[in-house]
Amino acid sequence: MDAVFRALTVYLVLMVIFRLSGKRSFGEITPFDFVLLLIFSEALQSALVDQNDSLTGSFIVIVTLVTANIGLSLLKQPFPRIEVLIEGVPIIVVEDGKPLYDRMKRARIDEGDILAAARETQGIDRMDQIRSAVLERSGGISIMPKESSG
Repeated sequence: MDAVFRALTVYLVLMVIFRLSGKRSFGEITPFDFVLLLIFSEALQSALVDQNDSLTGSFIVIVTLVTANIGLSLLKQPFPRIEVLIEGVPIIVVEDGKPLYDRMKRARIDEGDILAAARETQGIDRMDQIRSAVLERSGGISIMPKESSG
């Protein structure tokens, strides 16, 4: 019964914490947010299965991390350089249908990744149909198709 109480308590506290910390869809999750979630899972593991005081300790860790995350997001507004350091910048990887191989190599993506995104989002199957492609900070690839001539 203790495990059920712990699980429900963790669930409710996390719902409150995430509700208070702001909204972001999973499609918009950044690598920084992902690392934060991994740390949460490690902190919560002990709260769900360990000794009596681990529940409180885990919540302190999570509240500290969420507070730090909120603090960084507030700092990013007046200081854009902080956002660039933490989350990176979007990178144009295709211009006027031509792959920019040096940027693609640095980002560790290839033409197949770009064409897969083009097929999934725009129904495009050739590179020459792409006006531009941008590797977003979240890791997704945005495709802007060329205007059709007809």
